[in-house]
Amino acid sequence: MKYYILMGSPRKTGNTISITQPFIDELKAGGQDVELVWLYDRDIQPCKACRVCQTDWTAFGCQYQDDVQEIFDKILESDVIVFATPIYSWFCTPPMKSLLDRLVYGMDKFYGEERGPSLWEGKHTAIIATCGYQLEKGADLFEEGIRRYSKHCHLLYEGMLAERDLGYNTEFIDDLKIQHAREFARQLMAQLR
Repeated sequence: MKYYILMGSPRKTGNTISITQPFIDELKAGGQDVELVWLYDRDIQPCKACRVCQTDWTAFGCQYQDDVQEIFDKILESDVIVFATPIYSWFCTPPMKSLLDRLVYGMDKFYGEERGPSLWEGKHTAIIATCGYQLEKGADLFEEGIRRYSKHCHLLYEGMLAERDLGYNTEFIDDLKIQHAREFARQLMAQLR
């Protein structure tokens, strides 16, 4: 299977990539194809709900000439989309939110004169999240948002790996978190066989 990881962290050596890397290593050890894109490195304009994308049911069709078309194409080539993000104010980071808004329109032709298809129907979604709050109060709203988003888009939500950062003067990554990341990768591979 092909996994496409949308990395929402602005920090190349931060908590989110430190927990995502052992997840990637385990997927690759299991023979999976994995690609990661850093969203902060991409030009992702915010959606205006202009509905230009609704006129052609076979293409992304957005009016913007930014990097989202390339991300759209990669998603269509993938089986599993992983939303990897630190939690800022109980939700994902700004480039991921902008991308989610653009994809819900461009991938789902539900908003035009007639209801069209979901171009990514049946793809699997998962979350890797890091946050500073207790997980049940920090990552829960984002997880619920992705559950609803997946259901609306006819995607198959597979679960979340969330890890807590205890503060700036503590070490985030440890053997237990690495073990959790590897276990989450194995869990997904087993679920998707």
